Amino acid sequence: MNTKNKVGGAKRFAVDGFKVLSMLVMFALYMIPFVLIILNSFKYKRDIIKNPFSFVAEKGYTIENYTVAFEKMNFIRSFGNSLFVTGLSTLIVTILASMTAYYFVRSKNKFSSICFSLMAASMIIPFQAIMIPLVSIYGAKLNILNHRTALIFFHVGFAMSMSVFIFQGFIKSSIPLSLEEAACLDGCSKTQTFFQVVFPLLKPITSTLVILNVLAFWNDYLLPSLVLGKKQIMTLPLSTYAFYGTYSADYGTIMAGLVLTVAPILVLYLLLQKQIISGVVAGAVKS
Repeated sequence: MNTKNKVGGAKRFAVDGFKVLSMLVMFALYMIPFVLIILNSFKYKRDIIKNPFSFVAEKGYTIENYTVAFEKMNFIRSFGNSLFVTGLSTLIVTILASMTAYYFVRSKNKFSSICFSLMAASMIIPFQAIMIPLVSIYGAKLNILNHRTALIFFHVGFAMSMSVFIFQGFIKSSIPLSLEEAACLDGCSKTQTFFQVVFPLLKPITSTLVILNVLAFWNDYLLPSLVLGKKQIMTLPLSTYAFYGTYSADYGTIMAGLVLTVAPILVLYLLLQKQIISGVVAGAVKS
């Protein structure tokens, strides 16, 4: 079919072509740094210094950088610590925040209103303003730092306000009370009503919050650096920072360490891409 006979004609075709070309150029510019990092992570230091933008390495390519980074970062242990802390923290926040938000929405009393207002108000307090008292009280006075359980406790505490706030808005606007009344008539208790009727309907907003919390917990450096001091319980961001400080002049090894750090969350995203996108879109629309 002749292009001029289509809707919009040749002008529309030219505009669409320009848009596609612009997107491809912007995508290429965005991806160049990532490609260079992956490429240089397989090079020797001499080749990186001589020409970091070259696709050809005079001394050839090597996986030695990854071997050194994997060993010196203590990658397996650090990855396991991050996975344990992130997974358990996210699970606890999701369950507790959804239950708390459900109570705030369905309980029409002053106590719930005051508690919700206090939780919402606490979101404006910056973490930097309380991190020194936090370390002083929980470290010097209570002596509960240097444990993964303590880090999980802090993650849950700091993430609860925002999670409750978002769950509360979703439940209030999207979960009809008639469903809960029908469940009550069928003989369900309050607990059964929540877990069998309400919680499954929270799937869109739960997906959104799980993604946000996982990214926040997994990438967090400041809080683990204050809570965790032992090398054996370091999370991946902590071990990565220590690794960079030791091998700051070995560019290939540093880039290999960066790829190892980013790879797990990237693989998780690729595996769950369809579920993540559908959950975020549905949660955003319903919220």
